Amino acid sequence: MLETLLTMQKRHNASPHILRLGRLFCETVLIEVEDQSFYLQFRDGQLISVTPGPSAKTSWRFALRTDRQALEAFWEPLPAPGFHDIFGLVKIGRGRIDGDILALVKNLRFFKEFMALGRPAANGEQPA
Repeated sequence: MLETLLTMQKRHNASPHILRLGRLFCETVLIEVEDQSFYLQFRDGQLISVTPGPSAKTSWRFALRTDRQALEAFWEPLPAPGFHDIFGLVKIGRGRIDGDILALVKNLRFFKEFMALGRPAANGEQPA
């Protein structure tokens, strides 16, 4: 999972489109997949660090919690209905969003496009 997030970090920081969308986003986001936690620290739209957790000392603005199988289905090139979107995961009971929902909604397109970076690129590049 960490390898995929690090690959997403590289793809994210190399994408002027996504950097422009998130240029005002300066938050820490928790991604929790079963018993693994990862803190993604964004500054001015750039993902500056991916830190494995858990950590009681690291604060976060909002969290996406899901299971590994659901996240892998989300990252399929053409995800099945319900797995195509982070809110789809919540609707089918395979995900949960906690924390400051307003911060997520204000930056929804940015965060959704970031999460989609785990899917294979159009050129056939596979994430780790």
